[in-house]
Amino acid sequence: MEIDLRFFATFRDAVGEKDRTHAFDDDATVGNVLAALEAEYDGLEGQLLEDGEDGVAIRPQLSVLKNGRDVVHMAGVETELDSGDRLSVFPPVAGG
Repeated sequence: MEIDLRFFATFRDAVGEKDRTHAFDDDATVGNVLAALEAEYDGLEGQLLEDGEDGVAIRPQLSVLKNGRDVVHMAGVETELDSGDRLSVFPPVAGG
């Protein structure tokens, strides 16, 4: 299946583009996609996922949206994806 990926700020710099369409296995989850991105781009290695008490999780303060909805309010890394979904990845933001 093909997933549309959007990257922002420092993540866009690491990938080299804002928007990208990428093919993944039909049963891919958000966690699978994030792990594949960390493996593919040196600038993303260790930036998207972390090992926690309950297994692998999305790093704190990171926002990952599936079709505009935060995956934290879905099934987190286990959120299932369908062909044509858009996954947007935002790095932590600070400011005031």
